[in-house]
Amino acid sequence: MNSRPLGRSGPPVSEIGFGAWAIGGSWGPQAETESVAALHRALDLGVTFIDTAAGYGDGRSERIIAGVLKDRREEVLVATKTPPTDGPWPPSPYCESAVRYPAAYLRRNVEERLRNLGTDHLDLLQLHTWTRAWNGRPEPFGVLRELQREGKVRLVGVSTPEHDQNSVIELMRGGWVDVVQVIYNLFEQEPAAELLPVARETGVGIIVRVVFDEGALTGKWTKDTVFAEGDFRRQYFAGDRLARAVDRAARVAADLEGSGLTLPQAAIKFALAHPAVSTVIPGMRSPRQAEANCRVGELPALTPELEGRLHAHNWRRGFWYSGK
Repeated sequence: MNSRPLGRSGPPVSEIGFGAWAIGGSWGPQAETESVAALHRALDLGVTFIDTAAGYGDGRSERIIAGVLKDRREEVLVATKTPPTDGPWPPSPYCESAVRYPAAYLRRNVEERLRNLGTDHLDLLQLHTWTRAWNGRPEPFGVLRELQREGKVRLVGVSTPEHDQNSVIELMRGGWVDVVQVIYNLFEQEPAAELLPVARETGVGIIVRVVFDEGALTGKWTKDTVFAEGDFRRQYFAGDRLARAVDRAARVAADLEGSGLTLPQAAIKFALAHPAVSTVIPGMRSPRQAEANCRVGELPALTPELEGRLHAHNWRRGFWYSGK
């Protein structure tokens, strides 16, 4: 497994990390024994970075990770996330940061994260969403910097809001964050325009999420795939979204013919091709998935010619979440 620095402030981490949303819930049935086995297999294959959140099964993902890391804690950097208080998601332009991320709430939430993960410090704490409306008053990050000085938090970060990922660029330039988690994949290439170059310029570490576009870029789905009630993907691929994504994924697969790469392998390699990227965190629900994802690191980098062809699959779908 190759390693990369987690920005200027962080340590080296495995370039392929463990995305731990699905082991907490919301992605269909998931046995805890399978989650534990997937985590152990990923660690055995060299993964040194795990990403989770308070909202992944109301702390269930964190607690499973804590159990697995009981005897291996020093091997791994664990990132988690604090959500805002109740209100619109993504935050409304009229939300106030002092209401959605008040200082006392942040401190209580950090203590909960510490308990769930069974540790006395958080390697990386990320605010789980943000809005451009708060850039002029980023007080929540002031609280996180205080927690950093107190030794409760080592690195401070933010997970980008899906609709306006560039809203965090000002935070990077202002020195408020050490790490940013961003959606970047074969369909969502907009971060390459400004966000990723600014990360390189400022030394901010980049975690790439949704590298498979919630599964569309694995090539497993068909237009007739049906997701169970309660499965996040049932909403994400509602209406004609699944059919559109399947068609787009088929076009990518056609461009990969003769490359020796499968669609999911190319998806990971594409994200890793950008020099600003520190780690990519595909979900891993079983030892088999852990093996498939981790071994992509052993494959050669994309050729410049293939990478250029894949740029053509950039898909601007600004209204994806609210309809066509």
